[in-house]
Amino acid sequence: MIDKAQILTIARQVFHDEISGLNDITHTLGESFCQAVEMILGCKGKVIVSGMGKSGHIGNKIAATLASTGTAAFFMHPAEALHGDLGMLGADDLLIAISYSGESDELSTILPIVIRKKVSIIGITGNTKSTLAKLSSCVLPVNIKKEACPLNLAPTTSTTATLVLGDALAVALLSLRNFQPEDFALSHPGGSLGRRLLTKVRDVMHSADRLPFVDLDASLKEVVVEISKKGLGLVAVVDSTGKLHGIVTDGDLRRILDREMDIRGLRAKEIMVNNPKTVAQEDLAVDALYLMEKHQITGMVVVDKDCIVVGAFNMHDLFKAKIL
Repeated sequence: MIDKAQILTIARQVFHDEISGLNDITHTLGESFCQAVEMILGCKGKVIVSGMGKSGHIGNKIAATLASTGTAAFFMHPAEALHGDLGMLGADDLLIAISYSGESDELSTILPIVIRKKVSIIGITGNTKSTLAKLSSCVLPVNIKKEACPLNLAPTTSTTATLVLGDALAVALLSLRNFQPEDFALSHPGGSLGRRLLTKVRDVMHSADRLPFVDLDASLKEVVVEISKKGLGLVAVVDSTGKLHGIVTDGDLRRILDREMDIRGLRAKEIMVNNPKTVAQEDLAVDALYLMEKHQITGMVVVDKDCIVVGAFNMHDLFKAKIL
């Protein structure tokens, strides 16, 4: 039987140790961090991140975060660099080299070659007197008092601190570049956020012969047939120019049937909802979704600047586009 209380005590201690380490690193931020941001911001080429072992795993994540937030970056494995990948580096590039000891053999071997290529180096290390620190144009120290590992051996607090430092660089650069959600979406078109920020109304709407519409004098039967035929749960009511005057929905038809009246002679203009909510083709589909949720409607008509009907869509279309 495992001792759950003991396990939780160990876990909480890890959290405490790593948070404490991050607090220590916070106080070391200063001129060198600003210098690093300026160097990356002024880089005309690519930012290459490199590191061995656990530092390499953290470096890979830092490179990915930079790339997705507006800084052209990729990860280069030091061992692979020794066997040809150094050809990736050009004079306009910048290297972020990560080694807690600052004495990683593979990294130390490639650094003189990187300098010979006239590539500037930002070193992230826990040893400011190390080989890495001496060969770097800018040094970001991540010296922590102890690892969360009880043996003080496994990289834990040090790797967490390095990761947070990389995030701090990325967020600072993001802010200085005025990076917007739309920019983020361009780097993440396959994700849910990308779809929500890139999908326009024109991408989900029905148009041409799939567009449900009737004229102002259409009979109730014609309205019902058009709604059923196009399957969007609504029909746009337009004049001879195609200008929108109102809409009729499935719900409107049900409410008409509840009335004690002769419905046989009803015309579209008599049962339509005037001034319905509309959107434009270039509006974001997610904004249309917010509007639909706010007004509790399940379908919308799309109009141009002259209020001419050009499309229509419903919640199911947004669901298919994975906007919901």
